[in-house]
Amino acid sequence: MTTTDGRISLPLLPPNHPLGRSSITCEYRCGNACSHEAPNTTDNAYFGDVVRSIVSRRGMLKAGAVLAVAGAGVAGMAGTAAAHPDHGGHGGRPPRGPKGLDFTAVAPNREDRITTPEGYHNSVVIRWGDPVLPGAPAFDFDKQTAAAQAKQFGFNNDFCGLVPFGHDRWLMVSNHEYTTESAMFKGFSQANPTEEQVKIGWAAHGLSVVVVERDRRSGKLLPKLDRRYNRRITVTSEFQVDGPAAGSQYLRTTADPSGRKVFGTLNNCAGGVTPWGTILSGEENFNQYFANAGSVTEPVAKARLSRYGLAGAASTRKWENFDPRFDVAKEPNEVNRFGWIVEVDPLEPGSKPVKHTALGRFKHEGATIQIARNGKVVAYLGDDERFDYIYKFVSKERYRPGDRAHNKKLLAEGTLYVAQFTGDSPATEFDGTGKLPTDGEFDGSGKWIPLASGDKSFVDGFTAEEVYVFTRLAADKVGATKMDRPEDIQPNPVNGRIYAALTNNTDRGKPGKEGPTEINPRNGNKHGHILEWAESKGDHTALTFSWKLLLVCGDPTTTDTYFGGYDKTQVSPISCPDNVAFDRHGNLWISTDGNALGSNDGLFVVPVEGRYRGYLKQFLTVPLGAETCGPVIEDDFILVSVQHPGELDGASADNPLTHWPDGGTAQPRPAVAVIWKSGCRIGE
Repeated sequence: MTTTDGRISLPLLPPNHPLGRSSITCEYRCGNACSHEAPNTTDNAYFGDVVRSIVSRRGMLKAGAVLAVAGAGVAGMAGTAAAHPDHGGHGGRPPRGPKGLDFTAVAPNREDRITTPEGYHNSVVIRWGDPVLPGAPAFDFDKQTAAAQAKQFGFNNDFCGLVPFGHDRWLMVSNHEYTTESAMFKGFSQANPTEEQVKIGWAAHGLSVVVVERDRRSGKLLPKLDRRYNRRITVTSEFQVDGPAAGSQYLRTTADPSGRKVFGTLNNCAGGVTPWGTILSGEENFNQYFANAGSVTEPVAKARLSRYGLAGAASTRKWENFDPRFDVAKEPNEVNRFGWIVEVDPLEPGSKPVKHTALGRFKHEGATIQIARNGKVVAYLGDDERFDYIYKFVSKERYRPGDRAHNKKLLAEGTLYVAQFTGDSPATEFDGTGKLPTDGEFDGSGKWIPLASGDKSFVDGFTAEEVYVFTRLAADKVGATKMDRPEDIQPNPVNGRIYAALTNNTDRGKPGKEGPTEINPRNGNKHGHILEWAESKGDHTALTFSWKLLLVCGDPTTTDTYFGGYDKTQVSPISCPDNVAFDRHGNLWISTDGNALGSNDGLFVVPVEGRYRGYLKQFLTVPLGAETCGPVIEDDFILVSVQHPGELDGASADNPLTHWPDGGTAQPRPAVAVIWKSGCRIGE
């Protein structure tokens, strides 16, 4: 129905896709990945069937959590009514205490707007088509051109990062993950796109670098048309390749026989800001852009393509019709030039972005950096696919404060590892229902298995360059632990532990698929969970670690959810965690993607220490059909990327189902939004 102020408000409905996404999103963002077989068909076993009496408990995480009651206590929570996180439950409003959470939680909803707690404000910073470069024309939906788009803010913005650039001034870098052509062009024919439409799509991918300034009077964050620093990086921009696989035989093409120069970046998802002021961006579902992989019959090449999800004939976007490099049959190595971590230096606008081969090639969600005690740089990496892995990279050289030229080379050489997790409870305790083991926590230990370092491979049967270019297959060989879609991974700047969003995996427990494990305890896991681990002795270069699950997401009224041991009648429901960030208190902020509970996606915050560990509160929701991405948590404001608003089944440019953010009869436009509270810090 339409409310009196013109907003569209829908009732809570079952999601129109098993994971809460629309079929349109599945088609354009990941090439319908979840409707195909998961590429990981290995049978490497989970190391979880361990007798607890012989597993050392020393070194386990000491978070001071209030432990959940196992057995009958868990059963006793079944069927209890969900109370509002700030009111009701056992004794009404919980005592004040958790720093940074002094707001009334937003209730789940289907509002077609950004909803925030009382007293907070929000506004759009920049939207698809807004000028980025001086001379960019005003956005005209019906007359868009590739030349215009190359100077304007790109489509579906995911990760957002800020690099300080003076007082109340930053360089804001946004990833443009993918394009939804049916929402960009009226009368669009997916089978026969025009060359101009394809080139607009090329220009709408990539990244945008924009100077932004905060207006202290209004609280808004405003973009500036800076002639020197503003920048667009697209599918046709030149990148250099560095690291041990630069020049590899697997990266050489007709256009680039050196294997050291690549044009473009694809499906840039999450990322991170480095201590030296650059941006790391992850190339994720790159496989969907390449056609005719089904024509490859040579067994080794076919297996490599299949492990990365390439198959079939024509691609969704038909880019191969206008550039042969997207045709695997014509350029078999071009696909190997995508799937990397990309580094962009916004402070040096004339520099070429870099693809780092030392960090491996897979469906990178992103990369975040931690400087270890010995000065080495550690990058944490997730491979966003069902049954795929968590990685880390440790640099060979050490970080030098103030030496940007040196630090920008740190990701070119080091050691790449993959994680193997072990639970500390018998495997028989995990039946797929998500119930707690008898010790009251999902926890255990793990180790980092080396894959390659420089020109040395640690994987039998693989050369070093094969490890870097075909990292998934190397990780299969060493028995890495299959996870439920590892997405964003962030070290906590306050407690030093690392937190990973595991979004979902509805294939877990299906016939022929791996079943429940202590670290992935639910069959048909449609809501996901949050993993926490501590490197041994607090050393981020360590080869062993201990882990716990902080959250097992979903409806808190059901027995298959866990909120760090906190009273579940007091928490907000959450589904499909995607990106994570931290505030100055060390609270974990979580954005969601594909809410399988039937309400809009949102942004949540949860303490990770002490008596309030697990006390999850919803801070905002985004409009209909949108995903919450790229949260930036500052003391005075929050940035969220509102990706694919209105991307609902049946929606198109000819039939828009939302008009956010401009209202009226306007077409929906992905955008970055800022949220603030006048005179107060966020959450206080």
